[in-house]
Amino acid sequence: ILDPSERFGLGLFLPLAREAAADITARGKLPIVAGGSGQYVWGLLEGQKVPAVPPDPEFRAALEREAAENGAQALHDRLRRVDPVRAEALDARNVRRVVRALEIYRFTNKKPSELAHDAHTVGDYLVIGLTMERKALYRRIDERVDVMMDAGFLAEVERLEQAGYPMGQGALDSPGYRELGLHLMGELSLEDAISRTKTQTHRLARRQYTWFKPTDLRIMWLDAADSGMPEQAAELVSAYLPETNPVVQ
Repeated sequence: ILDPSERFGLGLFLPLAREAAADITARGKLPIVAGGSGQYVWGLLEGQKVPAVPPDPEFRAALEREAAENGAQALHDRLRRVDPVRAEALDARNVRRVVRALEIYRFTNKKPSELAHDAHTVGDYLVIGLTMERKALYRRIDERVDVMMDAGFLAEVERLEQAGYPMGQGALDSPGYRELGLHLMGELSLEDAISRTKTQTHRLARRQYTWFKPTDLRIMWLDAADSGMPEQAAELVSAYLPETNPVVQ
């Protein structure tokens, strides 16, 4: 869909996801959205609209400097003063999204939260959330990073660098690419690069609770460590689907 150096955002995701969901529905099937990024999931289900505001590199750079000098929380507080609803939905540490919200406000003179919805709201959906004890979740993340390394993650990063793609830009800003890029440049040992990748992924997992809150009544939460979880999920889906479409066990 995109070059590795390009950033895939909500504005690109929503029309593609809606087109895919419409195609699946037209074939008599049920679309299943697996996430992942809560912003993307709720954006699709609740009909979020991305304002057509062009990026302003100078304004963004000024805000990023402000965050670097005064801290990310100061920038988040600035957003809270103009749009408390949008600020509540964003983690203060996600400077890029806070900057984008302020950019939209500056360009439109309207609160981003008030521009966020259109007629594409999905009227009926079931959301199942999986939760897990924090230490167990981190163990699984660490094991997954180890599997990725064994499967050739370092070689993938090396090929991308040799092809001229800068680590830390666009899709290559994901956990692991920047860290392994620093290792290939001789600035980090492989052990430290792997350790930082795991830590960054832990942080990413924690940030998802900004979008998937344990108190959110729209979400049917299940314990992923419970041996009966698959059956519990199947029961929820069976209750949601028409009787003519039972869950295949």
